Amino acid sequence: MSAANGRYIAIPSILKVGAGALKQIGGYLQEAGFTHVVILFGNGLIDLFGLDVMESLKGAKIQVLEYQEMDTADVKAISELAFSIPPKTQAVIGIGGGKVIDAAKYCGFLLKIPFISVPTSASSDGFSSASASLLVNGRRKSLPAKMAYGIIADTQVIRSAPVHFLYSGIGDMVSKITALYDWQFEQEHGAAVVNDFAMMIAKKAVNSFVRTPYETIQDALFLKELLDSLAMSGIANEIAGSSAPTSGSEHLISHALDKMSDHPQLHGVQVGIAAYLMAVVQNHRFVRINAVFEKTGFWDYVKTLSLDAEQYLKAIDAAPAIKPFRYTYLHEESYRKRAKEVLIDDDRLREVFHLG
Repeated sequence: MSAANGRYIAIPSILKVGAGALKQIGGYLQEAGFTHVVILFGNGLIDLFGLDVMESLKGAKIQVLEYQEMDTADVKAISELAFSIPPKTQAVIGIGGGKVIDAAKYCGFLLKIPFISVPTSASSDGFSSASASLLVNGRRKSLPAKMAYGIIADTQVIRSAPVHFLYSGIGDMVSKITALYDWQFEQEHGAAVVNDFAMMIAKKAVNSFVRTPYETIQDALFLKELLDSLAMSGIANEIAGSSAPTSGSEHLISHALDKMSDHPQLHGVQVGIAAYLMAVVQNHRFVRINAVFEKTGFWDYVKTLSLDAEQYLKAIDAAPAIKPFRYTYLHEESYRKRAKEVLIDDDRLREVFHLG
């Protein structure tokens, strides 16, 4: 789709979310015209899913030129791998968690060929985003890539992943509430121009998710809604031309924690906690966020993590320097002070951080 300024907006040509989708991968790629592919699997996933994937592709007469397990986020190693991929390759398929998805995504970007995203967990919106979180000289950085040509997510596979990945996905999805409020705050202060269509897509995604009826977070409808909403979030970013619709002050806190912690928690867990904190600071929908976290068991899980409140306080102060070109609530000193007060005084956060 062409924007008024001539910029083209990419959306996935393949979007399949449902039970058994992984075993249908051959048919999906055949319909799209692919005949030669390379596959990167996450660590240990060839034994789990390799046979189903290979049989499906073989049945669709799609040749797998190479396949291997990938367990690195180092940009140099991934670049070397990309340029060793056979020239006949028409698409790179990434099957697994965030690390291998980002590796396959970056390979496709470097080679200017389609990337097929096949997430095996729903821990964040990374499977649908147009950026890759990689290690550059040992430090994690977000590098430009391209939106996936195809997203194939099997809810049966997602259900079989460790439950903490679901809690991470829940935290990442709910964080769009505070991110969108930050984006509006930026526009009010002349630091950004909100793209109304991207805003609408991101709002619809998070609102649809938080209103989904469910008995447990393992319900098929809940898993599909989480995956659909995370995919929509990636498209909102593509429309906006930035991560602003889905990443605000709560993400800056998480990025700061990543830098200062030897053992950071899952991305979505950190942003979920920070989203509740910032929602209280913004005085915007914190009751809804708390209700989602209570019902899903997110807070119960977080209580088991032995979180360091002092580290979170430092992360609040460090947050603006993570993206100095942004202007979120935390870029103002008065709101940083308020955020630290909330972390110490809020009853829910006192419970989470075991502050007595």
